[in-house]
Amino acid sequence: MYTTGPVTGHSAGGGTAAVAGLACELVTDERAFAGLAADWGRLYGRCATATPFQSHAWLHSWWLSYGRRGRLRLLLVRDGGDLVAAAPLTAVRRPVPAWVPLGGAISDYGDVLVDDERAERAVAGLTEGLAAAARTALIDFREVRPGGAVERVYDRWHGPRRRVDDSVCLELPAVPMDELVGRLPSAKAQRVRAKRRKLTALGVERRAVGPEEVDGALRRLLELHQLQWQGRKVTGEHLRPRFHEHLVRSVGPMVRSGDAVVTEFRLDGDVVAVDLTLLSRRLAGGYLYGAHPGLRERKADVAVMLLDACAEHTRDGGRAALSLLRGNEPYKHHWRPDPVVNQRLLLARRRTAPLLSAALCDVAARRRGKELLLRWEQRKERDGGGRS
Repeated sequence: MYTTGPVTGHSAGGGTAAVAGLACELVTDERAFAGLAADWGRLYGRCATATPFQSHAWLHSWWLSYGRRGRLRLLLVRDGGDLVAAAPLTAVRRPVPAWVPLGGAISDYGDVLVDDERAERAVAGLTEGLAAAARTALIDFREVRPGGAVERVYDRWHGPRRRVDDSVCLELPAVPMDELVGRLPSAKAQRVRAKRRKLTALGVERRAVGPEEVDGALRRLLELHQLQWQGRKVTGEHLRPRFHEHLVRSVGPMVRSGDAVVTEFRLDGDVVAVDLTLLSRRLAGGYLYGAHPGLRERKADVAVMLLDACAEHTRDGGRAALSLLRGNEPYKHHWRPDPVVNQRLLLARRRTAPLLSAALCDVAARRRGKELLLRWEQRKERDGGGRS
């Protein structure tokens, strides 16, 4: 279903507003979403802050695997026939009625798209369009990377709003592997150099697969991912058929457009590891990999192997960051990354201010619950009750 018209109506502060020459569309039909690929791709290319998690291939595939009928909310802003802004959202009912970014928990960044060349008008149109369309729902942008386009919507918002910390991402500078190693303390750098020589001595070979090979390589990645985590705690979603279908469906087009690269690692002719790295104008990010347990048995350092390959994608791309994406795992800190805290931007109208308060209470309760769980686990380990 389309709702079309000029960007007019009640503003976030309760008055009226209009942005001359712009038209807003609220798209709720998934077939219409599929048909937006070309327009979406052009807008994506004109938005410097976009990450691969805002590409049409990723979002539409996510919707096919995870979307719920009747809840699609794509807010589009057009200038003449050109798409100049887009907010890819879906409606949820818990813990409060809200519009949240498409992509869900399997996407490391959420954001909107804005045409850089017409940014001021596009952001104004998007802001007014969101305020008019959301009506009785809170707008809740999760996992916004600092500097994201939606921050400009937040800055223009006239109604109740709040910014809170979300997940931590760890980032390295986008430099060659030799320079990453050079940032480490001398003894640690020597160990990493030795591990790289070991990989060479073993004869580990790597190559980026072509678009026609992506589907098979991803299936091998998922098989290896499951194998490497067998008997250990793993992200359960990565083992589900819907995730497999989403990954295989989305990554092929992303490889063709330059938004992703799939790398195979071979040893003695066999594929022993596969890595998926996502690429945007500002960063490269290692998203998911699978590695055969036999690599570790042969003293091959998988982390060094993967980072070496990922760093290669930053060599000529003009990117500013090599992201280890979400997660504050101890092994990532071996590389001395900088913590970058994603933001959660909550936008309400005056009538939905109580929803904003309820959402903030939920954030505080969840944070308190995590703190208590961490203290309990630490106490359990101190008392000798932890698992060996």
